[in-house]
Amino acid sequence: MDRDEEMGHGDRSLLFIGDEDDDLEADRDGGSTPSSDPGSFSDRSDSGVDDDEVDDDGDGRGAPREDDGQKGTWPQSFRQSIDMMSAVPSPAMSTIIAASPNLSKLGNSIKEAGSSFFLKKATSSTLGPEGSLPLTRPLLPPSLSQLSATSHPPLRESTDSLPPRPPGQRAESVVPPSSVCLKSSYIDLPPPSIKCGQRQAILNGLNVLCGVGILTTSYGIKQGGWLSLILLPLLGGCSCYTGLLLKKCIDSSPSIDTYPDIGQAAFGIYGRIFVSVVLYLELYASAVEYITLLGDSLSSVFPSAYLAFIGIYLNAHNLFAIAMALAILPSVWLKNLSLLSYLSAGGVIATTTVIVCLFWVGIGEGVGFHPGGTALNLTHFPVALGLYGYCYSGHSVFPNIYSSMEERSKFTFVLLFCFILVTVVYAGVAVSGFLMFGESTMSQFTLNMPQQYIPSKIAIWMTIINPYTKYALTLTPVALSIEEALPRRMQTYQVGMCVRTALVASTVVVSLSFPYFALVMALLGSVFTMLVALVLPCACYLSIKKGSTPSWEVVLCITIILLGILCAFVGSYTSISQMISR
Repeated sequence: MDRDEEMGHGDRSLLFIGDEDDDLEADRDGGSTPSSDPGSFSDRSDSGVDDDEVDDDGDGRGAPREDDGQKGTWPQSFRQSIDMMSAVPSPAMSTIIAASPNLSKLGNSIKEAGSSFFLKKATSSTLGPEGSLPLTRPLLPPSLSQLSATSHPPLRESTDSLPPRPPGQRAESVVPPSSVCLKSSYIDLPPPSIKCGQRQAILNGLNVLCGVGILTTSYGIKQGGWLSLILLPLLGGCSCYTGLLLKKCIDSSPSIDTYPDIGQAAFGIYGRIFVSVVLYLELYASAVEYITLLGDSLSSVFPSAYLAFIGIYLNAHNLFAIAMALAILPSVWLKNLSLLSYLSAGGVIATTTVIVCLFWVGIGEGVGFHPGGTALNLTHFPVALGLYGYCYSGHSVFPNIYSSMEERSKFTFVLLFCFILVTVVYAGVAVSGFLMFGESTMSQFTLNMPQQYIPSKIAIWMTIINPYTKYALTLTPVALSIEEALPRRMQTYQVGMCVRTALVASTVVVSLSFPYFALVMALLGSVFTMLVALVLPCACYLSIKKGSTPSWEVVLCITIILLGILCAFVGSYTSISQMISR
């Protein structure tokens, strides 16, 4: 008899979903599921219980230690929170209702109240002595066969649902840790994204790759020279290849769904924690960049704005950075996180609009294109390396996109198409922007666009709207990961609001302390992107596929790892040196 059966739950799926008795009771009560322990997240388990995580109670039966209840499974919210960032289409109203237990409970309450009202007006012979039973509750509890014959499809379709196992049959499949919905008494996460087709996967991939990094590509030519453009196809090719390595890692086991799952499969629990921390630090740093971008853009529109109060002076940049953080704060407090997914389509639209406006100013408004610049600037070449590397920082989402595809065999084409398209776009924008503004090119080419032209105004406001809508989507996964790690008694909505407020305040402090948009982005590209996009995928792949990888692929992966480490050290050193010298 295995350990699961000894513990009284032979079916491992019961640990993830809840037992059948709860489901039957939920059906009898009108479809509402029993609430979990107030202020706590639902327990989850890995594919098995390790021996070192089990205490012997003296009678030969092992029991998981309470303090290790979440060990090995953190972060639980990664899959759903990252899906909100990558999914392009806005959810339908049915999805919103399905994703919000509060709305469902409200609808059930209204239905039961209406049923009770009409029942009170019926005859006592029909009602019985109580006279308050809702219409949806039968006089006798239905049998299991009746439930299976008359049950309706659940309102919320989740990847966590598992078919019932026949009696006596042992569980063969392993439930991926990240495929389980995070349940909380105060946070309503949307369900994991439904399966998508090839076109939808391409849109999701472009939404991830086409970010604010495109604004600094022209500045990259100014820093590294024209030959620095060679880095775009080089980094793009390496990043595309490592994206395919992540796909192979996911295919190696049914228990792998996300990037943290890959880290755990390769290096155990410490690998999962390390990968998760790196990904969350990258998201946090991106949120800092959004605050800097908002301050720069708004100060260019209102350069004479300032605030002087009781001896405190705030210039235009600092004033707008603080003001926009306060304006964004309510969206970070949202209890129903499915509402944030409405903002997920803003990235592609805003980026496309800014690109069109750039060419509009260059061709239609008479700014023109003027050849110039140097061929190679070795002194600042590492800055260009970090800026271009940041453009390909989408690997944290690629496993989610792959796992959500209906036809996973088409993921290779999706990845190749996305990388080729964004590389061409990045190169075209970089060349056009530098030819238009030359050596006066600023960290964001939108700051160089003449403000008297309508397309310039549109571009600058699109640059403002994009980080404003993306900020909450970027910071929410970080906040959820922190809230998961808190003790159960502290996992309340009030504590969650304090955590999110502290995170927003910290991003403002860091942004005002280092108000160098391009240099901070170069530092992020040198450290996090090289680590997440080049080093970790190759290292995880070699660990998971140990012994079955051809020699040429081993050599290629080791070469990419060494290249990523070298670029990380050189790029970060140069970026930090320039920030200190300012």
